[in-house]
Order: sequence, then C-alpha cells, then structure tokens
Amino acid sequence: MKRSEFKIEVCANSVESVKAAAEAGADRVELCAGMPEGGTTPSYGCIKQACTVEGIAVNVIIRPRGGDFLYSAEEQAVMLEDIRIAKLSGAAGIVSGMLQEDGQVDRAFLEQCIEASYPLPFTFHRAFDMCRDPFEALAVLQSAGCARLLSSGMKNSALEGTGLLKELVCRSGKLIVMPGCGLNAGNIARIARETGAKEFHLSGRSRIESRMQFRNPEVSMGGTVHIEEYAREASDPEKIRQAIEALM
Repeated sequence: MKRSEFKIEVCANSVESVKAAAEAGADRVELCAGMPEGGTTPSYGCIKQACTVEGIAVNVIIRPRGGDFLYSAEEQAVMLEDIRIAKLSGAAGIVSGMLQEDGQVDRAFLEQCIEASYPLPFTFHRAFDMCRDPFEALAVLQSAGCARLLSSGMKNSALEGTGLLKELVCRSGKLIVMPGCGLNAGNIARIARETGAKEFHLSGRSRIESRMQFRNPEVSMGGTVHIEEYAREASDPEKIRQAIEALM
C-alpha cells in the first residue's frame, strides 16, 4: 500500500511516547494510562501536554478503571467529565466503550458519550471484544454515530481474530474498523491483507531501564502484586517505523 492509503494509531502511555509516535510518522495516538489493565484515563496534565506535540493527533481513552465495562452512575458521571476535560485540553478524538450486564452495548450511555464528545470523533474500543454478539453490537455502533471501532476480532490478538475482523470490515459501511492488539512489523501486512482494513492500532513499545542508582529490593509499590519498579515501557520509534514500512 501507499503511505496515503492507510493510517497508523499508536497506543501511547506518556508524552514521551506521543513524541516517539510523531517522530516515527504515525498518524495519531490513543493516549492511555494503566497499560497493564488495558488502558485507563490519563491525567489532565498528561492530556494537556500530549496535545501540544506537533504533527500528530491525540485521541484520549476514557476509562475510569480496569476490569469490566459495566459502569455505575457515579463512574458514568466521571467519564462524562473526563470527556469534557479532554476536549478542553485539545484532544482530537475520544475513545471509550461500555456494556450492559447482558453483554450488549449500553446504547443509552454510548449516546451520551458521543453527544458529550461532539464534534470530536468517537472510537468504541475493545469493550467490543467482550460483547455478546459482534454483529448486533456493530449495528448499534453504526446507528449511534461512532466513527471507528477498535477490535481484535474477539480474540487475544488481531492475528487470531482476522476472520471476524474481515467480516466486520465488510459490514462496516462508513464506520472504520481498526484491528488492534498484538500488531507488529512481522504480522501487520498479513492482517491488512486478510481483513481489508486501512487503519491499524499498535503499541510498538520497548523496555526502558530506570536511571535510579539506589534501589530497594525489599519494597514493592504493588504490595502483593509484583510490579516492575525499575523499568518502564515507552513507544519505540524504530518499531513503529518498521510496521509502517512493512505495510508499504
């Protein structure tokens, strides 16, 4: 494909990662915190600073916690306020997703979020992959006015989910279906070929060692849950470039 025929979205966990994505030539980022949980709402400061990075669009994920996508009235109020703040901070788009107890898309709250996001485009994220019926859900997203769907095809990776992703692309109409989860330079061309998609979501992250010289191995900030204290991950411009080149 020619570079003008596809778009690359990078899942960015910091302003540093947004800059790396821009350097690599990505079209936009999905700005997140809480990557081990699958992405949660970033801080106001992170959103505001990320939106100052030139040459790349910043879509902001709105997800108040990890876990399921069934939200209480209090959580919904938080999400609507976070959408307002993201818009004021200069976000180019909003990313979120919500389900009912029975696994259907929560259409009523989805419509509230789309209305709150307007005029920014709204992407329904991988909450879709936890829904009861993908084609029923797709119809709801289309009629509610979603601009884009991020999905792994209801599998643990987009490569495993190419069959469903292809069917979703075929049925999508104006809605953009964007494969995501596990994409890299080694498989992105195959996923593009097998699904017919034109937009792709990847992280392209690498491990970065802490610069701390003094380290206390006796204490874990995660308590009983082990969290890497002296390393972090950030978007790697070389990995992103390699994925772009693979598609070309």
